Amino acid sequence: MEGAKKQVFTIQVEDGKPGKDGRPAVGPVFRNILAKDGFPPLDPDMRTSWDVFRTAAGKYPDNRMLGWRPFKDGVPGPYLWKSYKEVYEEVLQIGSALQQLGVQPGSRVGIYGSNCPQWVVAMQACNGYSIICVPLYDTLGAGAVDYIIDHAEIDVVFIQDKKIKEILSPNCTSATRLKALVAFTSANNEQIKDAEQIGMKVYSWNDFLKMGKDKPVQPRPPQPNDTCTIMYTSGTSGQPKGVMLSHESHGMYVKGVDLFMDQFEDKMSTEDVFLSFLPLAHILDRMIEEYFFHKGASVGYYHGDLNALRDDLMELKPTLLVGVPRVYEKIYEGILKALADLRPLRRVIFNALYNRKLASMKAGYTQKTASPFADMLAFRKVKARLGGRLRLLISGGAPLSTEIEEFMRVTSCAYFIQGYGLTETLGPSTVGYPDDMSLVGTAGVAATFTELRLEEVPEMGYDPLGVPSRGEILIRGSTVFTGYYKNPELTNEVMVDGWFHTGDIGEMTPDGILKVIDRKKNIFKLSQGEYVAVEYLEKVYVFPPIIEDIWVYGDSYKSMLVAVVNPHEENTMKWAGSNGYKGSFSEICKSEGLKEHVLKELAAAAQKNKVRPSIHFYIGH
Repeated sequence: MEGAKKQVFTIQVEDGKPGKDGRPAVGPVFRNILAKDGFPPLDPDMRTSWDVFRTAAGKYPDNRMLGWRPFKDGVPGPYLWKSYKEVYEEVLQIGSALQQLGVQPGSRVGIYGSNCPQWVVAMQACNGYSIICVPLYDTLGAGAVDYIIDHAEIDVVFIQDKKIKEILSPNCTSATRLKALVAFTSANNEQIKDAEQIGMKVYSWNDFLKMGKDKPVQPRPPQPNDTCTIMYTSGTSGQPKGVMLSHESHGMYVKGVDLFMDQFEDKMSTEDVFLSFLPLAHILDRMIEEYFFHKGASVGYYHGDLNALRDDLMELKPTLLVGVPRVYEKIYEGILKALADLRPLRRVIFNALYNRKLASMKAGYTQKTASPFADMLAFRKVKARLGGRLRLLISGGAPLSTEIEEFMRVTSCAYFIQGYGLTETLGPSTVGYPDDMSLVGTAGVAATFTELRLEEVPEMGYDPLGVPSRGEILIRGSTVFTGYYKNPELTNEVMVDGWFHTGDIGEMTPDGILKVIDRKKNIFKLSQGEYVAVEYLEKVYVFPPIIEDIWVYGDSYKSMLVAVVNPHEENTMKWAGSNGYKGSFSEICKSEGLKEHVLKELAAAAQKNKVRPSIHFYIGH
């Protein structure tokens, strides 16, 4: 039997300090063991985001780079692929066409649409010609898009065809400043005319490629300290904030992941495939893709329907899946539903195999060696539901429950880790380690180019020098943003002495393992003086399968919180059928029986998590 050896993941580089002269107390500073002697230097061929792609295109010209599923009669077909060489040629053509429009180095160019090869080609064209890429959130309304175009002073927007109408809408007043729209495929005649009336030119993708091909211009490579992208994040209130990220930080991120992955027996290779479905306008998906490009591996894009993501999984058969907790919650719920349909004896066998493998993993066995028999008999079917080739699953964006993380580690027949980070830190600032069950339920430890510490939050009772050590999470390192665009006041507010103040509350073990437990800003003080973190409550109460979503609200003049609960349609209808209820989903939601059932589930979730129930729930559809 393998021994459960305690691994060393971090090194403490500074001691904690008590509060003094009005300054809050701070905890010790931790760094990844890979950077025990300081942050590793960058390789010459990855000093910028452009370096990473250009080098990969030269090393792996014939490898499959970008894949997509073309539609025929409304149905997505098999994946088609562009090689690194083909993508590089398109990047030079798009970049050359932008030069003809007079787009100069340092200018801002927007990209607005769902993930697809054109999105990445436009992004890399910006990199190659020292243009700042500004993603426009595919999930934001016209108001935010209008604000970003104006605030970032965008000249050209690459755009998904169905989004053109939003830019040309009277509500998007900033459209008048745009020189051109470049459609991912093409615009219709009416849209072309509407654009001409406000002095804007609309190009089809192929026409824009031809412009660049007919008049090629050599790339104008960026410098490491140049701004690579301004990525807007909505924050908690007000207008979106433009997070400026440098080219060097992109190179540092890729280098850091390279060093981290090289520690393990299972190496990344050119045969790996990533299924991209989280928005490229968010930092997590973009940085995963940049790492895959560095390795000469393949990225396949989902066909646009998240509800049919399993169809893409089965078609692409990826080796890496990256999702937010809700993705894994849905996978978990789907597997539990399939188990519920099994005969009782088979459920008993599944549970026995599950408990045996989990116990073995906790005792120190690796995911692969814990129970090959259980993998063959039961868990290979779970792996098959996820495409059959997954080697690594990553969860980010918010904490994932320990129960689901354990379940995925046991049943997926793949490595599973969590991470934590923000747009301002170029994505993951902490990362878990596969095959170490002591990290389950945590955000892991400092990433390669990151330093972590906690800072006192006296109004919430969090003390980084106490036991356990708790406080606001502070991040310092080579991948931290350079500031908020046109907002030095806010930059100075969150960047103090080189430390980025995240606004998140963490708990740190003595050896530097981080758990995110609260949010500093999103708290209500109820009329009795009680502070309540609503995001934590939402995470607790959304867990029952009968619940799709929940929104919690508080008022300082009231003693109780209120919550609006949205039931999960499929699970609700299944419950109704099992309990003798008939009617539509809306009718079932109005039934007293469902309300009683949901309230019992919520009470059980509160009891399990030791939450004192002080919420008035409204349940409906």
